[in-house]
Amino acid sequence: MSTLIECGASPFIPGVALKDVRLENGLTVRVAIGGSGSPLVLLHGHPQNHTTWRKVAPTLAQNHTVILPDLRGYGDSDKPTSDPAHRTYSKRTMAQDIVMLMDALGFSRFAFVGHDRGGRVGHRLALDYPDRVTCCTFIDIAPTATMYALTDKSFATRYFWWFFLIQPFPLPETMIAHDPAFFLRKHISGQLKIEGATSQEAFNEYLRCYQNPEMIHAICEDYRAAATIDLDDDAADTSARIRCPLQLLWG
Repeated sequence: MSTLIECGASPFIPGVALKDVRLENGLTVRVAIGGSGSPLVLLHGHPQNHTTWRKVAPTLAQNHTVILPDLRGYGDSDKPTSDPAHRTYSKRTMAQDIVMLMDALGFSRFAFVGHDRGGRVGHRLALDYPDRVTCCTFIDIAPTATMYALTDKSFATRYFWWFFLIQPFPLPETMIAHDPAFFLRKHISGQLKIEGATSQEAFNEYLRCYQNPEMIHAICEDYRAAATIDLDDDAADTSARIRCPLQLLWG
């Protein structure tokens, strides 16, 4: 049985309330909710949390009930210990979290927008729960298997964390924990160069979460899952197709 705890107003997104929702699987998810209308779930990427949607959520909330969860392992959601097969942080498991969250909030069908890692969760969500998803949008993401298949020197250099974070525990965890601010700043250096893309306030919020060793481990497990169990799940569903209307944005 799910439970819900009110956590006050969001300090980052006007008109949005924070809640901690304990799901049927025992996981507690931090979620921001606001607006009214048809439900729209916004799934963040790495290394962010739900506050990455701070600039668009108020506008979307004019016509939708916006639901902004911190994915399992991220932000202020629970960060469970992983398993040797990395199933704890597989996109299938994370998609199940979203369905359980929407059940707890009373929504049987919903649309979603997924950016980066949130797009991978959304892909599995649309495949595994086609009757729950009305439509979906993917931002700046391509299929995991395709990315690995097309990897070359240029990609491996530019997206170094894809290969660094999947190294066996505790190598990346130990190195990141030594200076989380340095790693985070390096990871989003491109965003920091674009005026207004990531404010100092937003960076500080991401860093607050990134300084938690449990989150560092969860992030590594997220990427380890992508290189192992997620590929297996996707390979088993090669013939599966997303049935709902789909929009893909890249920028």
